[in-house]
Amino acid sequence: MLLFIVCGLFSCTQQQNNRQQTDNQTQKSLEAPVAFSADSCFAMLVAQTDFGPRVPGTAPHDACLAWLQGTLQRYGAQIELQKANLQAFNGTYLPSTNIIARYNLEATSRILLGAHWDSRPVCDNDPDDNHLNQPVLGANDGASGVAVLLELARLMSQQAPTIGVDLVFFDSEDYGNSDYDESFCLGSQYWAMKAAQNKYQARYGIVLDMVGGRGAVFKKEKVSVNYAGDFVDAVWRRAAQLGLGSLFVDAPGGTILDDHYYVNQAGIPCIDIIHYDYGFAPTWHTINDTPENIDPMVLASVGRLVTSLVYRPL
Repeated sequence: MLLFIVCGLFSCTQQQNNRQQTDNQTQKSLEAPVAFSADSCFAMLVAQTDFGPRVPGTAPHDACLAWLQGTLQRYGAQIELQKANLQAFNGTYLPSTNIIARYNLEATSRILLGAHWDSRPVCDNDPDDNHLNQPVLGANDGASGVAVLLELARLMSQQAPTIGVDLVFFDSEDYGNSDYDESFCLGSQYWAMKAAQNKYQARYGIVLDMVGGRGAVFKKEKVSVNYAGDFVDAVWRRAAQLGLGSLFVDAPGGTILDDHYYVNQAGIPCIDIIHYDYGFAPTWHTINDTPENIDPMVLASVGRLVTSLVYRPL
């Protein structure tokens, strides 16, 4: 009897070891050939917030635009600046610029990766009434997704991917009213109209929004599931294979109207990686959305996943 128990324990241990070895081999095969740098990514986030709040129509917004354009050109992207005066809910016209940065132009199989680069003009969710009319610095809500894409651009300048990659930095995402309706995402609405007119095509898209906050968890956002459920499942499965399952939780999340909705309206299945679970992080639309509340390792984990998807395509 004891012999059977010992053999059974040995067999169980051997099976666990085999599974672990298989998992390790799978993870290794899916890692990108270039290493995503947490330090470089965080530095690019801080570079954005150093300009101040990037509210359309302000000097910090203009300065950050020039810096983004120069950085992407230095990283070898073909740049298109998509400019428009977009009318906000309050009648204000916002001088807006979507930045489109393309890599591997010859490739017919392409993916879109997006983030918004503007920040909100008011801290309307701040618990201190004295802060309500101050602009949001937007370290997480804006700069985090942009920083991930900039670090990816740096890597693609070193080693070109086999697929085509289009980075889209949407402007005027965060100038909406407090109801979080279609008064937001003005830049992606304009981009989607132009994309439909130009018959732009991509296999799928991913929007990164608020991907650097401390304690972030990314669940399967419902608009993403409704429009591009297969890609949601594939991306979350890739995250698990990379050992990121505790961050990318295989569970339903909330519903959010974000830039990905309008990319879907242009006929491209697009998903949102966003820290939102029937509510936002405590720093959202407050004076505390600063680099001090960013976790570089969260940024790096999201970046590692996206880099894997670029160099080891689905």
